[in-house]
Amino acid sequence: GCKVIDLSVDVRLRDQAIYTEWYQEHTAAELLGEAVYGLPELYRQLIVDARLVANPGCYPTSAALALAPLLTDRRIDPSTIIIDSKSGTSGAGRSTKVDSLYCEVNEGFKAYGAPRHRHTPEIEQSLSDLAGFAVTISFTPHLLPVNRGILSTCYATLCSSSSVADLHALYCEVYAQEPFVRVLGQGRLPNVNQVRGSNYCDIGLTVDPRTNRVIVVAAIDNLVKGAAGQAIQNMNLLLGFAETEGLLLPAIFP
Repeated sequence: GCKVIDLSVDVRLRDQAIYTEWYQEHTAAELLGEAVYGLPELYRQLIVDARLVANPGCYPTSAALALAPLLTDRRIDPSTIIIDSKSGTSGAGRSTKVDSLYCEVNEGFKAYGAPRHRHTPEIEQSLSDLAGFAVTISFTPHLLPVNRGILSTCYATLCSSSSVADLHALYCEVYAQEPFVRVLGQGRLPNVNQVRGSNYCDIGLTVDPRTNRVIVVAAIDNLVKGAAGQAIQNMNLLLGFAETEGLLLPAIFP
C-alpha cells in the first residue's frame, strides 16, 4: 500500500488530548496510534515497517539527539532538563509576517514562545520514551538573525559525578554507527555554519563540576535534518534504499 511521510505536526503526538491542548481538535485521531515518529536515530526499526511516518520538528530533533545518550544511560536527572534553542528565520516558513521581516530581524536577537512553544510536548514525548517515564522540561526558543540553522543548548543535573571524557566516550559509542550524527572532539562545541545545507547533527558537550551539570550543544540545519532532509532519510528507510541516498550533496538556498 501507499506509504506516507507527514511533515506537519498532525500525527507527531500520540496523545489526542495533548494535541488538542497545544493545537486544536484533531480531525483524524484514528491515525495517531498508527504513526511512527520519524527520528531514525531513535526509531529506525519501527520506521522501516511503518505505513505512516511523522517527520519530527526541528527543535525536537536537535533536543532529542542531544540528550538521548544521557537519558538511556541514566546519567542525568530528567526533572532538571532545560533546553535553550536558537533558530534562523526560515524556521518560521515563507509566509509574510512582520516579525520575520529583514528590518525586524537584522541586528536583533530575541526569545519567543515562552513558556508554551508548541514543540514542547513533542520534545517531552521523545525524552519520555528515552527515560521510560513522563518527563517535563523547560524550553525556550530564540530567533537568530540568520537564514537557517538551529543551535540547542541543553542543561541537566548529573546523577553522579562524571568527567567530560567519560560522557564524550558515551556519546561516541552511542552514535558510532549513525551516518548523520557527528560527535565533536573534546573541547569543541558546534556552530550552525558547520551544518548549513547538510543533514548532519553536530554534538558537543562539557561538564560544569561546580554545579554538577552537563551542558550539551547540538547544531542542525532546520531545513534539512530539521525538515526535508530527515524526510528523505525516512523515505530511504521506508523504501529500502541506502539511508544516505540523496543526502550527501549540499542544498543551500536560502
